[in-house]
Amino acid sequence: MEFKFNKDGSRDFLSKKKIAIIVGYFYQDICDNLLLASQETLTKYGIKANNINVFYAPGAFEIPLLAKKLASQQINGKNLYNGIVALGAVINGETPHFKFICNECARGVSNVSYQYEIPTTFGVITTNNMEQTIARAGGYKGNKGEEATMAMIIMLYLMQQADTQFF
Repeated sequence: MEFKFNKDGSRDFLSKKKIAIIVGYFYQDICDNLLLASQETLTKYGIKANNINVFYAPGAFEIPLLAKKLASQQINGKNLYNGIVALGAVINGETPHFKFICNECARGVSNVSYQYEIPTTFGVITTNNMEQTIARAGGYKGNKGEEATMAMIIMLYLMQQADTQFF
């Protein structure tokens, strides 16, 4: 048996999902582009706008703590959020600060996904300069906000499929 997300036929399962988007807002213009692409992707695939909550963190380093807090929230014993998308940008400078921020943000986001079994995807652009960043925030290299959101949608689908299989 094969389990693969069908972009045209797999939309109904998303209609009641609640999604959190966390934006590390250090680079406002870049993050606005990532956020818009994420929101458009979610609504395109059937998630209602009132089921999308956006949270703003000061920067990428703070994203994992907020993701953990959101992932731990429950209502009637069920997770409040079915998926989390982390968005932001970190641009390399002259010091090792870049590596520390990128590593901890990526590690923290993946830890949330593992710990809470909630698809939590990494749409934080990590680049060497502003030109590369712009290219990945809606420029000629695409939009990492859209890509991270699609990854979260596909993981929601696959997690649901895994939950319904009897071995």
